[in-house]
Amino acid sequence: MAQVLYITAHPNDHHSSYSLAVGKAFIEAYREANPNDEVVHVDLYKESIPQIDADVFAGWGKLRSGSEFDQLSADEKAKVGRLGELVDQFAAADKYVFVTPMWNFSYPPVVKAYIDSICVAGKTFKYTENGPVGLLGGKKALHIQASGSVYSEGPIGDLEMAHRHLKVVMSFIGIPTLEGLFAEGMAAMPDKAESIKQQAIERAHQLAKTF
Repeated sequence: MAQVLYITAHPNDHHSSYSLAVGKAFIEAYREANPNDEVVHVDLYKESIPQIDADVFAGWGKLRSGSEFDQLSADEKAKVGRLGELVDQFAAADKYVFVTPMWNFSYPPVVKAYIDSICVAGKTFKYTENGPVGLLGGKKALHIQASGSVYSEGPIGDLEMAHRHLKVVMSFIGIPTLEGLFAEGMAAMPDKAESIKQQAIERAHQLAKTF
C-alpha cells in the first residue's frame, strides 16, 4: 500500500477553480485504480503552514545550541514543531500530487512556504563532500497546474516559474522526474475554456491509471 499526499493550493473549490477540478478528477480516478492506497489531502489554505520567521530562526538556533524543545518560547514551539510535523509527513509518503493555479507566473505564496517546510537537511536531503544529495529517491511526483494563458509552449513559456521551480525542488530532494498536467489558456481563449478543462480532466483520468 502506498501513501499519496494530495497537496492543493487554492482558496476556492473545484466548482470555480480549474486546477482543483482537474485535481479532483485525477484523485478520484487514482482512488478507483488503486483502492488499497491511502490518499491524504493536504489543503494548504486550511492547514497551518508557518513561514520561516524570527521565531523559527530563534527556535532552530536554540536547538542547535543544545537547548531542549521545552525551553523554546510558546511561539517558537508552535512554529518549529509544526514545521517538523510537515516535513515528517512529507518524507513518510510515497507519492505526491501538487495542485496549483498559476498566479503572476508562479504559484500562491503558501506553496513556497510549504516547500520551505519540506526542504530540511537530514530529512529530505543531506550534505556530502560532493554537495547535497536528495533522500527521497524512488518516489513519484505530479504537478497539476491551471493558467489563463499557454505557458507549456510558445513565446511566453520562459515566463512560467512555478512548474520549473517545483521540478528543481523535487530533483533536489531526490525525485528526478516531476510529471506535469496543465490546463492552460482559459483566459486567453474564453470560448474554449470549457473544452480545455474537459480535455485536461480526460488526461487526468488517463494519467491516474499509471501514476
